[in-house]
Amino acid sequence: MNKELLRYLLFTFVFLFTAPLFAQGDLMIMPKRLVFDGSQRSQEINLANTGSDTAVYAISFVNYKMTENGNFEQVETPEEGQRFATDFLRYFPRRVTLAPNEAQTIRVQLTRTGNLEQGEYRSHMYFRAVEEQTALGVEEAEEAEGISINIKTVFGISIPIIIRHGAATTQVELKDLVLDNSGERPTLTLSINRSGNMSVYGNLTAVHIAPNGKTTEVGTVKGVSVYTPNSKRNFSFELRNADGVQLNSGKIRVSYSEEKGNALSTAEKSLE
Repeated sequence: MNKELLRYLLFTFVFLFTAPLFAQGDLMIMPKRLVFDGSQRSQEINLANTGSDTAVYAISFVNYKMTENGNFEQVETPEEGQRFATDFLRYFPRRVTLAPNEAQTIRVQLTRTGNLEQGEYRSHMYFRAVEEQTALGVEEAEEAEGISINIKTVFGISIPIIIRHGAATTQVELKDLVLDNSGERPTLTLSINRSGNMSVYGNLTAVHIAPNGKTTEVGTVKGVSVYTPNSKRNFSFELRNADGVQLNSGKIRVSYSEEKGNALSTAEKSLE
């Protein structure tokens, strides 16, 4: 794929915001998550190599559980209330080679969905960089001159693939809101409590309400998720827009909303 087409893709991805974009290293992925909710049988993932070297990626599925602090741990068997999506997905290709400024499309399809039970299924598509093999005899010649240490880093990135079947019963509640002014920037800590049969994915927005009623947005963070089967996630974020705001009086209101704008929950704390 030529540079002009890649520039067009970058413009579409970044400036028009047609879908969420996820990038790490020289690999750019769009979108950063796939959700099958009954309206589609097939979707596409777009990869682009923004680096100056050719890169090879092996594509597979991995399964994770989310901890209460938002970290991911790889698991082989689902926990109670957790369902993997791997048995109901197929994709092609399984390995891609991307020259500099080249893009590639991965097609993901639903399969065998007649066996789906009500609820949510989740697995993560994993893109692992495959290092080019060293030519035969090169390492041997280097080692003959003395002791050598070769440290190699394996680059990998994953995005969630989610299948939802049936009506959602999910509810969200924000609790335990705490404001900490002891650091360089004020920080809000809270717990996001989820119930029901689906994960949640949305944005947190913090607003300061002064005693005279003036409202100021003091902080926001996008893409905060609580995956099934977790019922709680502890979360902290800095109030980066709080300069000049008197946080020792008034109120702080935090809202959690879906990306499409639907408010899921609100928590409020009085400041003294």
